[in-house]
Amino acid sequence: MKACRYTSYVFLLFYLLLFSMKVDVMAFEEAKYKVIIKDGEFELRQYEPQIVAETIVEGDFAEVGNEGFRRLFKYISGNNSKKQSISMTAPVSQAKSSEKIEMTAPVNLEEVGGKWLITFLMPSEYTMETLPVPLDVRVELKELSARLVAAIRYSGTWSRNRYQEKKAQLYEMIKKRDLKPTGVAIFTRYDSPFKLWFLRRNEVLIPVVEVHK
Repeated sequence: MKACRYTSYVFLLFYLLLFSMKVDVMAFEEAKYKVIIKDGEFELRQYEPQIVAETIVEGDFAEVGNEGFRRLFKYISGNNSKKQSISMTAPVSQAKSSEKIEMTAPVNLEEVGGKWLITFLMPSEYTMETLPVPLDVRVELKELSARLVAAIRYSGTWSRNRYQEKKAQLYEMIKKRDLKPTGVAIFTRYDSPFKLWFLRRNEVLIPVVEVHK
């Protein structure tokens, strides 16, 4: 039990350090999109196709992000297998090897059937064919098509109350602009827990379509 607790502390420390480095150098690749409309906190964005690694976690809003992050971070850190064909040698053989994948931002949380879907965006250099297969069966790869997304950006804490408040605001903004939701709300986090709460970048995203009257 003590060893398990120690491992969790070490991982959490590394997680915090990793994201504090990201805040300083802003080196992580982010999802690619074009802003169609911008009005205060509200944005209507056209996202390019994406590939994500995802995992479903059951539990409290405040805790599921850490568990999901651990699974996905292990995948991009080498807990994966990729078949490699080695040719022009004798004999020709196949072997499994681990591959490290660069971090991206943000970390997304999406409520699905009372559980939470946590996703990492995969770097744009990869395709579904070139990404290594996750060894953890709880981690899956999914290709997302281009989509129109309504977004509200805000600073502050990562509390569920704050998220619910901003989600409600975004639904009202969507309604006023003759847009129709096509999916559930997604909570996104860009920054380290080390970053002051009033400087953090948080967003709520909702896939939408335009309503033609």
